[in-house]
Amino acid sequence: MNVMFYLLAVAIGVVTGGITSLIGASGVMVIVPVLTMFFHVSAHSAIGTSLFVDVIASITVSYTYFKNGNIEIKSGLWMAVSSIAGAQLGALFSSQIKEGPLSAMFGVILVIAGIGLLIKSYKKKGEEKEPKAKFTKGWQQIVSSIIIGIGIGILSGLFGAGGGVMILLALIVIMSYPLHKAIGTSTLIMAMTALSSTIGYAYRGNIDLILGCFLSIGAVIGGILGSRYANRVNEKALQKVVGVCFMCLGVVMTVMEVIKLK
Repeated sequence: MNVMFYLLAVAIGVVTGGITSLIGASGVMVIVPVLTMFFHVSAHSAIGTSLFVDVIASITVSYTYFKNGNIEIKSGLWMAVSSIAGAQLGALFSSQIKEGPLSAMFGVILVIAGIGLLIKSYKKKGEEKEPKAKFTKGWQQIVSSIIIGIGIGILSGLFGAGGGVMILLALIVIMSYPLHKAIGTSTLIMAMTALSSTIGYAYRGNIDLILGCFLSIGAVIGGILGSRYANRVNEKALQKVVGVCFMCLGVVMTVMEVIKLK
């Protein structure tokens, strides 16, 4: 491969890192199509390479959020561990459901979530409802984190590449995390779950390390730049950004599945 291909890999990595830093999403939906269409990498190798980049990008992003005090480490670790087990259940359920309806369903959920965040971003402080109470101490925090983690894992297993976004949605909707803290914690969880999957793909030789390294260079750059922006802007502005990203991603996924059905 020539220099232009590697420069393209770095550019794609920058986009991936930026997406991860802003909405805690996995780079699978960006990297896999690019690697298969433009780099002619096999599907399994493309997924494995994408997961490898996810680990690097998520660690970079979560570290930046951690420095800004926007990660719930204790609950995040319990969620990550339990989500790995939940993902196996989700994968089992997903085998009994056709892929098209699943992707389309996820797309609709993203659009609805995006609209909800946009509406929330335009509300004045007095119009917002008080956040739901969270378990924040002792065994209650551990138990609630494990239950949420299993639920996140099941959703991740069902929706596959949307796992990172599903983690963020669960933290916002179910755990009532502020958006900054939700994104930071979701990237920490995604780093651990992606590492688990990456080890499996690496064991089977399904990772292109050279491409993965160039993609990761871009992902680190994009992750640092995106994280700095995300941590500096206020909650309202970030809600608008994430809301628009969710809506666009949801519309694209839904439209693609509708086109496949025709």
